Parts: sequence; C-alpha cells; structure tokens
Amino acid sequence: MARRFIGVDVGGTKVAAALLEGTSMSEPVVEPTDVSGEEALLDQIAALVKRLGPADAVGVGVPSVIDHAAGAVRHSVNVPLHRVPLRDLLADRLGVPVCIDNDATVAALAEAHDDDLRPVSDSLVMFTVGTGVGGGIVLGGRIYRGATGAAGEIGHQLIGADFSRGGPPSTDRFPQPGSLEILASGGALGALATERGFADGRAAVAAARAGDAAAREVIEVVAERLGVGVANAINIFDPEEVVIGGGVSAAGELLLGPVERTARRFVLPGVGTRTVIRLARHGPLAGVRGAALLALQEAPLS
Repeated sequence: MARRFIGVDVGGTKVAAALLEGTSMSEPVVEPTDVSGEEALLDQIAALVKRLGPADAVGVGVPSVIDHAAGAVRHSVNVPLHRVPLRDLLADRLGVPVCIDNDATVAALAEAHDDDLRPVSDSLVMFTVGTGVGGGIVLGGRIYRGATGAAGEIGHQLIGADFSRGGPPSTDRFPQPGSLEILASGGALGALATERGFADGRAAVAAARAGDAAAREVIEVVAERLGVGVANAINIFDPEEVVIGGGVSAAGELLLGPVERTARRFVLPGVGTRTVIRLARHGPLAGVRGAALLALQEAPLS
C-alpha cells in the first residue's frame, strides 16, 4: 500500500492542502487564510489536513524565514507565525511527523522533479510571485538552505534603490523600498492595475488576454521589474532553470515574455547560456506538491 503524505501551502491570502499517494496528487482543498492570529491559523492548517484523511507525514510550506533544523519560524510578514515553533505545534495537533520549510523553497523542490517524482533539474532557482515574492534554490539536486536554513529570500533583493540623496533609502522594517517584494509582487500588480482603471490585478490580466493595451502595459511593467531579479539570479547561480510560479504567473506568456527579454539584457555575456526561463510546470499545485515531497523525503518515518 502506497504511503500517504499531505502537503500544505500557506499563503498570505489562501491555504491549500493536498494528498500525495504514490505519485498521484489529489485536488487541493483551499480556504482563505485565517490571519486573525497564530492559534486560529494553526487550527485551520490542522483542520485542512484532517479533512484529507490519515497520513504518514505532513509537509508545510509557509511564506516565512525558517530555522529548518529547529522546525521554527524566525520571521514572518504576511501570516501570523512570527517566532512560532511550527513543526512541533502542528505535530502535537496532528499526531504525525511534520516538516516545514519556506513556501517557495518547497515549490522549487516540486519543480525540480517530474510528475513521477524523478529529479529532472540539478540547479534551479524559483520565483513565486503572489502576495509577496518568494524564492527557492535547488543546487546539486537538493534544497539549498544556507548556513542557517534561511537562504532563498529572493524577494528582498533590491532592484530599484534610489541613491540620489546620498545613499539607498532604508528602514528598520521589511520589505525594504526598492525590493522585488515591493515592486513586482501581486500587490504591485494590483496597485498598477487600479491606477489605470482596472478593478484589480486579475481584472488587468483578463483584459490583457483580451488584447487591452493598457492592461498589457501593467503586466509588462511588473514583468520587467521581475526580469531584473531573474537576471541577478542567473548572474549569481548560472542555473539550469529559472522558474516563475505563484498567482501572478497565471498571466502566462504575457508575463514570461518581458521577464525573459529583460533578464537577457542584464545577464553578463557568457553567463546563463544554458539557463531556461519558464513558467512553473505544476502551476498552483507546485506549493502543495513540494510540501508533500518534503515530507516524503525528510520526515522521520518508522
């Protein structure tokens, strides 16, 4: 009998959970994220897992800086999990082993494997563009976590710092002005869309698909900003693949085209000559699939 692993993808606006049995992934169950407090969110995650039935282990991806060894959240912006020992609290609620990691990191893990869970990319950098901009890094076929487990905060790279007043603006709060998180997230897309008369970012994407020139310009502005971040990733890692996922990736080629054109402009000649820039193959399932794969690979099973 195939083992059962549940993956949970926690985002700033929604929580999704799905079951991985063998190599088959169920359709996710999805709810709006309960951001009213830590306990409410923990209860929501546990309830979603229990709806999917028994599991051998659970993997959870969260949009936070993670202490992987301790199974704890170091810092969290979009969800109320700041300094929460998430792994142990969820394991107590669920009675099974739990693994946690950054949401974009687990999405990168999913994208480095095919539908049959076979590794297909040795080096990959993932950008997840949704409520914020997350990142995940796979090097040598394995998740790269850095010295403390917190590597991959790609959204906090500065792509637009203003030095005109003698130095870059800085605050003691994050995201910083000029960061990818501020300039190329779903929030940035929504702000640009409303400035141009659209209801929100989704409306702009729909209008762009229908050929609206102003809507296409909205997407192109965000895509060009994201492309600078992609160029930085290629210059640093020279990866096999750069993958764009998250809700904003629903814009498809309207987003990918200007991302790639901009990235290629800013990549150093001779670097990234084998890098493929593509959309996430697992689409909105990348997060839950990667979280389940994390549990399959790393949970301490008896």
